[in-house]
Amino acid sequence: MKEITSTQNTLVKQLIQLKDKSRERKKRGLFLVEGKREISLAIKGGYNLETVLFYPDLYSKEQLNDLTNQRINSIEISKEVYQKLAYRDTTEGVLAVAKTKNHSIHRLVLNTKNPLILVAEAPEKPGNIGALLRTADAAKADAVIIANPKTDLYNPNIIRSSVGCVFTNQIATGSTSEIVSFLKSENINIYCAALQASVEYHTQDFTKGTAIVVGTESTGLSEEWRINSTQNMIIPMQGEIDSMNVSVAAGILIFEAVRQRRINN
Repeated sequence: MKEITSTQNTLVKQLIQLKDKSRERKKRGLFLVEGKREISLAIKGGYNLETVLFYPDLYSKEQLNDLTNQRINSIEISKEVYQKLAYRDTTEGVLAVAKTKNHSIHRLVLNTKNPLILVAEAPEKPGNIGALLRTADAAKADAVIIANPKTDLYNPNIIRSSVGCVFTNQIATGSTSEIVSFLKSENINIYCAALQASVEYHTQDFTKGTAIVVGTESTGLSEEWRINSTQNMIIPMQGEIDSMNVSVAAGILIFEAVRQRRINN
């Protein structure tokens, strides 16, 4: 088994680039996954691991064998190298290099008759994207679609804030036009969270093929979404403010769809 003890090692420098730079991740088609749970979810989600690195004082060879359960190139690393590569202080001493997936909307396959899809237009904050992915996982949504993405899906902050749900959801990306066209071709109703020409969300029927579409807190949804929606809808506000965090709003809307579907089953 190979061992790396120097932070000046060429591979270590390459991995730091993968951790820090979206351009490098896209160019090489690789990204870093940190932590036992996240690596386990990546494997379960069908991601191919290229290399696993572990710091033996925190993570043993036996634990590594149990984690991967397959023949993967493994490298033992020193504390200094681990600290250089780790994004968080609380992970268990194990990291993996994984291959990215193609998330084009044109590759999205829906395997249910009446899918439930969460669509987010141009989300920028990794924390919000992570929370949206956690919400979709909790609701067992059939897909998450990101329109006009502003942030690399394999950003370490997204992997961390999603607690690995970036691997458990079926995710697609594309332009708003591409996604609207896809949803219409699949006969999926488009319900947009928007103030214009809207009704209260709980009055709508989400039991058929449904896409719940949310925009950014600052600008909301683009006009293209609003004019192509089956119905625009609002969450009634009782307080002084007229908006809420996008992931909170998405959670309210998607779990109303889950509630309706449970009643109708």
